[in-house]
Amino acid sequence: MSTTRVAATIVAAFLIIFWYSWLMNKSKTISPPLPPGPRGLPLVGNLPFVEPEFHRYFAKLSEIYGPIFKLQLGRKTCIVIGSNFLAKQILKGRDAIFANRDPPVVALAATYGGLDIAWRPNSEGWRKLRKVCVREMMSNTTLDACYMLRRRELRKMVKEVYEKVGSPVNIGEQIFLTILNIILSMLWGEALHDKDRKGIGVELQQAVLEIVELLGKPNISDLYAALAKLDLQGIESKINKLRQWFDTIFESVIADHNYVDQAKSKISKEFLQFLLEHMKQGDNKSTFSITELKALFMDIIVAGTDTKSTTVEWAMAEILKHPEVMAKIHEELERVVGNNNIVEESQLPELPYLEAVIKETLRLHPPIPLLIPHSPSISCTVAEYTIPKGLRVFFNVWEIQRNPDAWNDPLEFQPDRFLKEAGKSDYWGNDFNFLPFGSGRRVCAGIPLADRMVKHALATLLHSFDWKLEEGTELDLTEKFGIVLKKMTPLVCIPTAKLSTAESYC
Repeated sequence: MSTTRVAATIVAAFLIIFWYSWLMNKSKTISPPLPPGPRGLPLVGNLPFVEPEFHRYFAKLSEIYGPIFKLQLGRKTCIVIGSNFLAKQILKGRDAIFANRDPPVVALAATYGGLDIAWRPNSEGWRKLRKVCVREMMSNTTLDACYMLRRRELRKMVKEVYEKVGSPVNIGEQIFLTILNIILSMLWGEALHDKDRKGIGVELQQAVLEIVELLGKPNISDLYAALAKLDLQGIESKINKLRQWFDTIFESVIADHNYVDQAKSKISKEFLQFLLEHMKQGDNKSTFSITELKALFMDIIVAGTDTKSTTVEWAMAEILKHPEVMAKIHEELERVVGNNNIVEESQLPELPYLEAVIKETLRLHPPIPLLIPHSPSISCTVAEYTIPKGLRVFFNVWEIQRNPDAWNDPLEFQPDRFLKEAGKSDYWGNDFNFLPFGSGRRVCAGIPLADRMVKHALATLLHSFDWKLEEGTELDLTEKFGIVLKKMTPLVCIPTAKLSTAESYC
């Protein structure tokens, strides 16, 4: 072989090695693809094909494309997670990255530009506000101190229902007004609450329900950012009017409480008085503004009323559908409480079957079926797919909690499943097969209050009265999708007095 041919061979070998190394290095720098998903059309993406019940539609797509897929809704790309494994990988393994939000226009408008806990980005301001809410407002000490307020409102509810014995009662509406009054009492005591209990209660209920409906309504402004200023559907205009109405109330009660006696002990104060004093005494690192305070109140009133009343309504519907469940609840209540007494909050830990009923209700009917959407703060890889920074990520907990690999007979209402492994499925998102309140640092801040109120309200209704459907009506468990998963048809029942003496209803 000539010297020229040897040299040419060596050069060729070096070129091949160089080319191969270049290809290998290039392949390493190429990001994994986006998750799979249905093909869309130009400009509108998958919008023409989306079904109105998002949670069921997403579950269908998950069967086709797997537990992680993408949807193109106009100019908005969304990622949907439908498995416990991926939920754990994201909400536990990459919690810090996915702790941000991608708030819709209506959420920003309702919460003073996103200054609340639910929609605010993961930031120092958010951590500060959540810390005050969780450690002070939702602590056992504070909630124990407010017990008599909750008890008073539940007794008023019993009296109101007793006056309607033999007549139809709208369960969701009755519980909503009761929980609303409890929350207002805990927030600011008598400043507004007893001036016009029913009148202002009905107005607030209508305002809250309208906000919840607008939060769950598709908005062109969210899907095409260039059109947001036009507010083509008028949604932002409507929410601004509602926020201004609430703002008038907030300003009024804040002004009243600025003159409250400063000598009160911390435990006896309503939330508002405590927060106002915290603002005056705190340093720059721990205090917050009046606007942030009002945004926090908006969270507590809107989220705290509708989700809780909806859960009680679903629980009552399932109990009426399953007489054997009703019988077990009655047996437990009679054994723990007795027929001559009313249910006290201190007795709730002695009602494990009732708690199992509530957990099974939350499993089948999670109040927020897709949770509040998360958004990664940086682009990252999940299950060999890229999730770019800033995308909206939904967790379909409605689908996750009906997974046949995790639950036996997942579509059946079986509270006993939560008694077999008591304590396993708590409300804090530690079991990724059961995520009604989310998980990680964005888990619902109001769980302690929700746990007490839902259980106490449901126990009181079932202990004080027997319930039946109106004659000629059938129980309808059809769902109505929104940011909150409601019953399509409100539950209306007829109560019968159950306690042994009429004095128990006074």
